[in-house]
Amino acid sequence: MRVRPIKAGEDPEALTVLGEERRLRKELGFWSLTAIGFSNILGSGWLFAAMFAAQTAGPAALLSWVGAGVLCALVALVMVELGATRPEGGGTVRWPLYASGRLVGTVVGWSVLLSVGGTAAEISAIMQYAAHYLPGLYAHGRLTGSGLAVATGLSVLLTALNWFAVRAFARLNNLVSVFKVLIPVLTVVALFLSGTHSGRLTDHGGFAPYGYVACLTALAGGGIVYSVNGFQAPLDFSGEARNPRRTVPLAVLTGIGLAVLVYLGLQLAFLFTVPDSLLGHGWQGVNFDSPFGQLALVLNLHWLATLLYADAVVSPGGSAYVGVAIDARHTYALAKNGLLPRFFMRIDPRSGTARRALVLNLLVIIVFMLPFGGWQDIVSVMGDMYLIVYAASAVAAAAFRAHDRDRGLPPADGQVPGVRWIAPVSFLVASEFVYWSGWHHLRLALPLVLAGVPLFLMLRREAEGRSTRVELSHGAWLVFHLAALTLLSWLGTFGGSGRLPAPYDSVVVGALALGVFGWAVRSGTAHLRTAPVTSLPAD
Repeated sequence: MRVRPIKAGEDPEALTVLGEERRLRKELGFWSLTAIGFSNILGSGWLFAAMFAAQTAGPAALLSWVGAGVLCALVALVMVELGATRPEGGGTVRWPLYASGRLVGTVVGWSVLLSVGGTAAEISAIMQYAAHYLPGLYAHGRLTGSGLAVATGLSVLLTALNWFAVRAFARLNNLVSVFKVLIPVLTVVALFLSGTHSGRLTDHGGFAPYGYVACLTALAGGGIVYSVNGFQAPLDFSGEARNPRRTVPLAVLTGIGLAVLVYLGLQLAFLFTVPDSLLGHGWQGVNFDSPFGQLALVLNLHWLATLLYADAVVSPGGSAYVGVAIDARHTYALAKNGLLPRFFMRIDPRSGTARRALVLNLLVIIVFMLPFGGWQDIVSVMGDMYLIVYAASAVAAAAFRAHDRDRGLPPADGQVPGVRWIAPVSFLVASEFVYWSGWHHLRLALPLVLAGVPLFLMLRREAEGRSTRVELSHGAWLVFHLAALTLLSWLGTFGGSGRLPAPYDSVVVGALALGVFGWAVRSGTAHLRTAPVTSLPAD
C-alpha cells in the first residue's frame, strides 16, 4: 500500500502504524479473495434461512432474496470503491475514522468489536447440528456445559489455524469453499429429483399469504440479511491483495452473485418439496430443528441427511474460520485507531499475522457464547452491528469524493461509476434494514452501540490536536441517527407500539436517512478539510 510520506518526528504513532502495515503479506489473488467472500457468506444461514423465510413470507420469500442481493450489491459497490482507492488491512474500521473523525471511528469500532459475536453464532450453529449425534451439547435452545466446552475447544482450533501465514489461510479456505459449494448444490438437485409438488407458489394462501410487507420482515426475521452478510470480507483483506484495485471489486460482486444464486435454489427446493401433510396450518406451521437435514429424512433421502449433518459442521466452520481471520484484522485496525492499546496492533514479522489480536478475539468469542448460546439469539443482534458499519462506509465514500472535489483533484483510480448516487441509497438501505429488524432486537442492539459514546469520552486525548467539542460536532450525526432509529422503532409497526402506522413508518425512516446522510457528508468534509495529512492513505 502506498502512503503519503511522513516527516521524521511529525507523527511517531503514524510511523508505528505504517511500520506494522508494511509487514502484511500481499499474497491474495482474485480466486482467493472470492473464496474468502463466498465462504464468509455461505455459512450457517443456508441451513436455517430458507425455512424461517418461508415461515415469515411464504413463497414471496423469493422476492426477499432477490431484493437482499440487489441492495447488498449497492452497499458493496460503495465499499468496493473504498477498498480499491484506499486498500488497508481492516479498512472497514479505518475508513469511518478517516472520513468522520474519532467519535464516529470509536462508535463504529465499538460496533465492530461487538460484532465478533457473529463468529460465536457460527460456532453455536455447529453445536446445534452436532447435537443430532451428541445430544448433550445443545438443549432448550442453548449450549450445555459440555457444549460450551466443545465450542471453546473449536474456537481455539480455529484461532490456531489462523496463526500462520495468510497464504496457508487462503489455501485451506479454498478447499473448504469447494466443499461448501458442492453440498448446497447437491442438496438442491437431490430434493428436486425426489419429486416436487405443483402449484406450490400459489397454493396454501397464495404467493404472498402474509402480505408483501412480510417480505421486508423476512429480511431480518427470516435470517436473510444475516445470510447474505459477509460480502465485505475481501475488503478487509485488501491490504494483503496483490492487485486490490482490480481483484477486490470483482471478488466482492462475484461472491454476492454466487451466494444469492445458491440461496434462491435452496429456497425453491424447500418450497417445492415440503410434503403437503406438513402444510395444514400454512407455511407458518412448518417447523424443523434442522430444516434440510430433517426434510431429507422425511423424503427418505437418508444418504443426503447424513451428508447434510456433516456439512452442518463444515459450512459454519468455514465461515467461522474466515470470521476469526476477519475479526483479527478488525481488532488490528481498532488498535491502529487507538480504541484498543497499540499492543494488539503488533504484526508477527515471520507469519505476517496479527497474533495478539487473534488471542483477544478468542476471548471475546467465548464471552459471547456464555450469555446467548443460541444461533438465533446471537444473529438477531449481530446483523444490526454490520449494517451500522455499512452506513458509516457510505458516508465515508461520499465525504472523500466531496473533499477531493473541493480541492480540485481528478477522480482517483479505482472509483466506481455511479457511487455519487449509490452512496446515499446505500445509507438509506442500511438504515431501513436496521429499522426492519424490529424493536425486539433494536432495543438491545442500538443502546449497546451507543455505549461507544462514553467510551469515546473516556479515551479522548486533547493532545490529539482537536478539541472534544469539534469532534462531537463532526460525529453528532451518527449519535442522532441511532437515537432516532431507536425511537422510530418503538413507535413503528415492526415489533413496536404501532403509533406510527405502516407504510408511513418506513417512509419516515427513509426521509430521516437521506437528511442525516447530507448532514454526515457535510460534517465529514469539514473534518477532512482540517485533518492532518498523516491520517489519510494515499489515493
